[in-house]
Amino acid sequence: MSNRLAAEKSPYLRQHAENPVDWYPWSDEALARARTEQKPIFLSIGYSTCHWCHVMAHESFENRQIAESLNRDFIPIKVDREERPDLDRIYMTYVQQTTGHGGWPMSVWLTPDGKPFYGGTYFPPDDRHGRPGFAAVLNAIARHWQEDRAKIETGAEEVVASLRRYGTRGVPREVTGETTSAVPLHEAAGDAFEKCYQYFHEAHDDQWGGFGGAPKFPRASVINFLFRIAALQGVESELGAPALKMAGHTLQKMAEGGLHDHVGGGFHRYSVDEQWFVPHFEKMLYDEAQIALNYLEAKQATGREVFAWLARDIFHYVQCELTSPSGGFYSAEDADSAVPETGRTDSARPEGGPKPAHAEGAFYVWTKDEIDAALGSDAPFFCAHFGIEPEGNVVNDPQGEFTGKNVVMQRQSLVVTARDFGLEIELASGKLLDCLQKLKLVRDTRPRPHLDDKVITAWNGLMISALAKGHQVLADEGAACLTAATRSAEFIERELYDVSSGVLYRSWREGRSRVEGFAEDYAYLVQGLLDLYEAGFEIRWLRWAVKLQATMDSLFWDADHGGYFNSRADDLTVIARLKEDYDGAEPAPNSVAVMNLMRLDWMLGIAGAREKAFRTIEILKGQWSRAPHALPQLLCAFELALTEPRTVVLAGDTQSPEFRALAAVLHERLGLRRAILAIDDTPRGAVAKQWLGTHRAYLADFKSVDGKPAAYVCENFTCQRPVCSAADLRSILD
Repeated sequence: MSNRLAAEKSPYLRQHAENPVDWYPWSDEALARARTEQKPIFLSIGYSTCHWCHVMAHESFENRQIAESLNRDFIPIKVDREERPDLDRIYMTYVQQTTGHGGWPMSVWLTPDGKPFYGGTYFPPDDRHGRPGFAAVLNAIARHWQEDRAKIETGAEEVVASLRRYGTRGVPREVTGETTSAVPLHEAAGDAFEKCYQYFHEAHDDQWGGFGGAPKFPRASVINFLFRIAALQGVESELGAPALKMAGHTLQKMAEGGLHDHVGGGFHRYSVDEQWFVPHFEKMLYDEAQIALNYLEAKQATGREVFAWLARDIFHYVQCELTSPSGGFYSAEDADSAVPETGRTDSARPEGGPKPAHAEGAFYVWTKDEIDAALGSDAPFFCAHFGIEPEGNVVNDPQGEFTGKNVVMQRQSLVVTARDFGLEIELASGKLLDCLQKLKLVRDTRPRPHLDDKVITAWNGLMISALAKGHQVLADEGAACLTAATRSAEFIERELYDVSSGVLYRSWREGRSRVEGFAEDYAYLVQGLLDLYEAGFEIRWLRWAVKLQATMDSLFWDADHGGYFNSRADDLTVIARLKEDYDGAEPAPNSVAVMNLMRLDWMLGIAGAREKAFRTIEILKGQWSRAPHALPQLLCAFELALTEPRTVVLAGDTQSPEFRALAAVLHERLGLRRAILAIDDTPRGAVAKQWLGTHRAYLADFKSVDGKPAAYVCENFTCQRPVCSAADLRSILD
């Protein structure tokens, strides 16, 4: 019999709909019952493509004895962290501060009013691996609640007070009583930049790329920071050259490793080892978007075509596997899948029949026999290049899931492989692509991993930005990138935006969810819309970005101290409003918001935008000055905020080839320190021109010249004479 989760839209919640646990979604109903019955809450947070979430569900939540204990002594609540990132952030902060680590599944016990008093991540059903058994933990907590409730509640009150103080980190000393540095902001920024660079320089793995040891994550914000250092200092400077080398080396090694899905495209979540060899096999939209952007920036910085090819590889994967028919982008693919030998998935099994065997990476790994059968006489060539072994190539396999299996990872360069097999490099390249295509056809017959088909507003915003950049860099596929980005923006506007209130919603699946958007949804989408405007110059996206920024300001801005809270003030179920201060798997909303605000100031002079940007920087000073490596994305935005941009106005028929030629030069040469505006001086652009004039009256002075589109380059309050040719514009920018 199904529980309450069967009525939810979240795939993660629905995965637990058949559990014997009497699950509630996070709701007023669940919290009210906890208060009425004065029972503690067991809060379980995860997401649908989380491997260890699946393990704990199978071991504990499908166990009727454990379910009886949960149902008797607790109010069990399930939360999809992707639907409620605000709740995840609050309780993850608590778990990390009390245990020293975090992750998913996250298991937290709360008082009836939602205050945490005990927490952890994965618990095995019984004592093992140095972890206490879940059944024993439940019994101990239930007993402790009965015997020491007052002590528990006192401790929980202290936890909440600490979380609320954490939420106002960086508040001026007259508010907190703490001493703050008197160093001017621009000097502190320079020191933070240098410290951040040194941190990553020392942490860089010179052999395998990346930063630190295992596990290794593709932290896109770090790569962005290194590219920024190279651009600021010069690619041949003392700091710029090694920064560019570290970024390029890391991206190259990521692409060669098993982290990269060589057969089907895209990148996995992270590597369990330092060599990018064995990945955690789930694929997340936010990773694909940010990594694609990294490769596009690498192509611009180095000129190496392989980086452009890798960006295309990601876009092809997203287009094929993560794109809805309506244009929105799905969230993720699971790490786990049914082992190919069963030939069945859960959806295909008879009612009441046994579940097929599942394993992490089952869809992606190969025996040598499978490769030999698929490739025939080309198998030796392929196996030499990718290190395929008869006994399997995974050495470190603590769970025993990859016995006899091979992860496809490039073990030598194509130059070496071609030489060893006596082939010209072009022939070897063609042979390799042919082999990969043959393997993909075979792999496509296997049971696919679970697809999380939620469309999340924030993550779509990140992908819109990547595709907009793809339009600028990938000449052969630029139009397709722009089309895909536009379809996603149109989907969000149609399905996840309430025009009357100006409010975004968090996610869509079989219709819009009831969860309203968070700070990251607004920040990432505004960024995506600004990028989309600069790619195709459709004024509707710039106008919408301005509206969304205003809504973000009204819902999340901390008027007392500055910066943006993650959640809204009117959600009374949230025990503390926090401000994200870490550029991790996703950039902090505050980091993105600073850049958005500066761009809106540069482009349109939006009232208060620059002030909000600097107040956000100031409120987070305690974090970025003490641990700048935690906020590399914010440092990039900060550096740009301290400079004046180059403003370029393109005037003329925006649909003409001459206009597009000028735009292409800007996309290629202008860099990040820029503001681009387009004035369509044909009758078609009259409404857009009028709207732009309400923000920047002087824009009326920019016109085509002798009927030809013209570019006006302005810097330091001075504009150069307009130019009409791509060559002339290029010479000005150079």
